[in-house]
Amino acid sequence: MPIQVAPSILAADFANLQSEVELLNKSQADYIHVDIMDGVFVPNISFGIPVTEAIYRHAKKPLDVHLMITNPDLYLEAFRNAGASVISIHLEACSHLNRSIQAIKSLGAKAGVTLNPHTSVALLEDSIELLDVVCLMSVNPGFGGQKFIENTYSKISRLKDLILSKNAKTLIEVDGGVNLENAPRLKEVGADILVAGSFVFNSVDPIQTIADLKAI
Repeated sequence: MPIQVAPSILAADFANLQSEVELLNKSQADYIHVDIMDGVFVPNISFGIPVTEAIYRHAKKPLDVHLMITNPDLYLEAFRNAGASVISIHLEACSHLNRSIQAIKSLGAKAGVTLNPHTSVALLEDSIELLDVVCLMSVNPGFGGQKFIENTYSKISRLKDLILSKNAKTLIEVDGGVNLENAPRLKEVGADILVAGSFVFNSVDPIQTIADLKAI
């Protein structure tokens, strides 16, 4: 299957957010990735529900909302109502993962779980069949523009083996430090969706950069 691309709006020009969303509408992007940070779960604060709603008003691509927050269950319905098509929560922030997954699905959104670099994919053995997507962080979450963690390749392979062993249809998303140098290998080892923020928005031609990622 062709690789899917989810540019992260966190790297966009916030003073011109509407035009940045409209740029992504014209591109081959499959999703708009929206990073929500609370300054507690990760050492940064990005934006919340009102900005997500504003992005949704102008977006023609589905919103892939990544909740890097504590107590994500409290905000699932709010972000679904704000326009999220996919809601991903961190395994590290969930006390009752299966209940949280079921809550997302009951709202009509696709359910995702995100793992930090140190978190083993083996912890998903009893949940993988319930998930639409697993997002593997290939940098430590909280800030854009970080260097890609090389161990991610083997982690993708282990996750892919788990998915196949359970005959699941879960997609693998990779978030952090993605570029045209590592994207071919990421696809080769099993990645389905690539999140790219700084690499897209800091490029000379973001639309072409997205097209280049799609073409690998």
